[in-house]
Amino acid sequence: MTTPHTRAAPRPTAGALRLVEAGTTRPTTVDISDYVLRMTAHCPYLAPSLRGGLTTWTVYRVDGDADAVEAELFHAGVQAAEWLRPLLNRPHGFLRCENIVLLGDVPGTTHRELMAWPHWVLKNLYGPVGVMFGKFYAGEEEVTAAGGRIPAAPASFLPVRAAVRRRDPRFLHATPCLASALAAAEDDGHDVFEHVPAEWKEIRTWARHLLPPAKPSTFSPGTSASPPRRGS
Repeated sequence: MTTPHTRAAPRPTAGALRLVEAGTTRPTTVDISDYVLRMTAHCPYLAPSLRGGLTTWTVYRVDGDADAVEAELFHAGVQAAEWLRPLLNRPHGFLRCENIVLLGDVPGTTHRELMAWPHWVLKNLYGPVGVMFGKFYAGEEEVTAAGGRIPAAPASFLPVRAAVRRRDPRFLHATPCLASALAAAEDDGHDVFEHVPAEWKEIRTWARHLLPPAKPSTFSPGTSASPPRRGS
């Protein structure tokens, strides 16, 4: 279910991410086996998803500058979300999770910085239709709202999954408008790009108006709270 707008959008950045592995349950370029088993303790949906072969990984390696990699991460997220949308209402659709893995480095830029804006824009575009995006960074331990520790990810990745409307909004306390949209999410199949620019730089500018008012600790797209479960 790729929208006409998405297909028509110009891609001058194409090639900034090199596809290494596509849609596999067992990636070979990054060892996630121990990590996902440990994560089942933090997510009630992960174990049945793994058993059903419904958690997949698409692995990319950077091959461009920071702006181009950002743009391609965004396009990869759109592709994953549009693939997922028609599957969510099918049997076991709520267990599906596509993970976009980022390998390699852009000099002078961290994965946290590269993923921040794509993650922010994708959450705002797809939250209202019930698709949730998360972010995990290689080697960084996550902390739950209760203070528990989540295993450090072996690679940076953006999880894309069905939103859990009764739980996910509470993890978006820093962005109440987004939390409200997610709680009331319903997918009528409309084009999420209907009122959004086509070019990544224009999209990023458009997304700035969605940022909440600055507080003493300045908000940035990479600082919103993440839930203690798969695909936060």
